[in-house]
Amino acid sequence: MRKEKFFNSSRIELKPIYDNASTLGKNAKLGAPGEFPYTRGVQETMYRGQLWTMRQYAGFGSAKESNNRYQHLLKHGTTGLSVAFDLPTQMGYDSDHVMASGEVGKVGVAISSIEDMEVLLDGLPLEKISTSMTINSTAGILLAFYIAVARKRGIPIKDLRGTVQNDLLKEYIARGTYIYPPKPSLRIITDIFAYCASEVPQWNTISISGYHIREAGATAAQELAFTLANGITYVRAALDRGLNVDEFGRRLSFFFNVHNNFFEEVAKFRAARRMWGHIMRDRFHASDPRAMKLRFHTQTAGVTLTAQQPENNIVRVTLQALAAVLGGTQSLHTNSMDEALGLPTERAATLALRTQQIIAYESGAADVIDPLGGSPYVEALTDELEKLAYDYLARIDSLGGVIACIESGFIQGEIQNSAYQYQKDVDAKREIIVGVNEFVQEAPSRLETLKVAEEVARDQIARLRKFKSQRDTRAVAKHLEKIRLAAASQDKNLVPLFVDAVQANCTLGEISDELRKVFGLYRESVRL
Repeated sequence: MRKEKFFNSSRIELKPIYDNASTLGKNAKLGAPGEFPYTRGVQETMYRGQLWTMRQYAGFGSAKESNNRYQHLLKHGTTGLSVAFDLPTQMGYDSDHVMASGEVGKVGVAISSIEDMEVLLDGLPLEKISTSMTINSTAGILLAFYIAVARKRGIPIKDLRGTVQNDLLKEYIARGTYIYPPKPSLRIITDIFAYCASEVPQWNTISISGYHIREAGATAAQELAFTLANGITYVRAALDRGLNVDEFGRRLSFFFNVHNNFFEEVAKFRAARRMWGHIMRDRFHASDPRAMKLRFHTQTAGVTLTAQQPENNIVRVTLQALAAVLGGTQSLHTNSMDEALGLPTERAATLALRTQQIIAYESGAADVIDPLGGSPYVEALTDELEKLAYDYLARIDSLGGVIACIESGFIQGEIQNSAYQYQKDVDAKREIIVGVNEFVQEAPSRLETLKVAEEVARDQIARLRKFKSQRDTRAVAKHLEKIRLAAASQDKNLVPLFVDAVQANCTLGEISDELRKVFGLYRESVRL
């Protein structure tokens, strides 16, 4: 517990939770915090017991530069790291590959080898912190790098805590950093489930992401529906693999966006918890409460940030962060005010972290459990969002499930229609964006922006080529052949082979190439 008693500035002692008997006591949809159906939160004491994890998403240029940023954030009070990788790393190409040209280190950190990962994690207390890695198609390989570094340091991998995003379905829907077709991608995902259940039990094996679905233009209801639909698909794939829902279900986590419509966002999070509790209990017959609880990370909405009057983004991020907290998030990243202009500067990233700390320690928002619970408006919004999301789930089921809906373009079409309608509303000023279509100022922004120097790519490529030249090439070839044969076998878990391979100095691109030989590449069909 953080404290035994909580008081406001008037020295009024605050109760842990405030219940209106007429509203809450008769409503089976709500329950108590920490109890099914978890509408009011997944922990009994929520932030009275422990604050949410304060993460800052960071990664750019070289592993050394990114490590410096992580050290800075830890020094200033962040409690969890969140790693951004560059596009070549996300797409399974080494930094020296022709396909990586012009993209090395630009939108995240370049990681091609165990050497890169050692530099990235240098001096970071892996046994004490939680590390989230936003990585999907190459999630198993990046997890292998992380495990290999921990082993070299003598850290028991059972003590490692963190998350790999590992959510390929939303890549086909909204983001595009897929490599292989859906079926082999689901196989790798469930390989990670199975491996971590026995070897890295505290690791969250997937972060089922609505964030990128929302960034692509989805409404709050669509984000809720399509994210849970993807979650259902992953659970079904794991069950088909023979895994136990009460075991792998404990390590599922979610990742949501949070926008400016404050009460809608709070209601979305409440509806998500309640729906997932029922889905896991009633559809998949989970009996362990830990497998029914929807635990989620939240990131403030990048798409709402504006290049015009960028200081206004501080207000937007604060509003969004408060909605995430009042909605019961377990982990939070606050975007920096300058991200519509470029990579966040150190000053802007620190200010974004301070936003979370002010909400946590100065606002009183964390002193009472579910302070908006019982509000007629919030409860009605929660019910309405739940209904809209269930309607979508029923339609997706009737169309053959998520993969069929991806292949037909149904989900993508729904998101595109919503994005188009929103843009029409902005153009007609039915939606006001301060500083963009109203309250406009002509003076341009004078914010300092962060740029990745071109020599970063040259240095990274030179280091990688040196690394490759000093390896035991026969050992590398042996491990790569094992991976190719295992991928073709259909029934061998690939993750242990990834760990062995990166310890033998195989690179991310080399491992990905072996999988490409077996699984092929996914090409989205053109829809007119």
